[in-house]
Amino acid sequence: QVQVVESGGGLVQPGGSLRLSCAASGSVFSIYVMGWYRQGPGKQRELVARGFSGGRTDYADSVKGRFTISRDNARNTVYLQMNSLKPEDTAVYYCYVGTSRGGWWGQGTQVTVSS
Repeated sequence: QVQVVESGGGLVQPGGSLRLSCAASGSVFSIYVMGWYRQGPGKQRELVARGFSGGRTDYADSVKGRFTISRDNARNTVYLQMNSLKPEDTAVYYCYVGTSRGGWWGQGTQVTVSS
């Protein structure tokens, strides 16, 4: 069993910044990808950013240049630095951890961008 726990969400004004953290623990074997997805009100869950063990990263076009994903492999932790936040970034952000034995999701953390 793998536990995935996110933290760092909250309320921020447009143009502000937030940093999300996600830590995986438990029976963690051969993590090959850690990433962030989000689901806004009335929308489907979508990829925000993900980082592969080999170093490759993917970003949604809507966050390129504003968000940065980083990993601490020794701690099985992934971060999402979000800058220049916009109201349309409002969503529940979910962490995903993919391993050789399957994938696991966190419970989600709310990010609200509003003045």
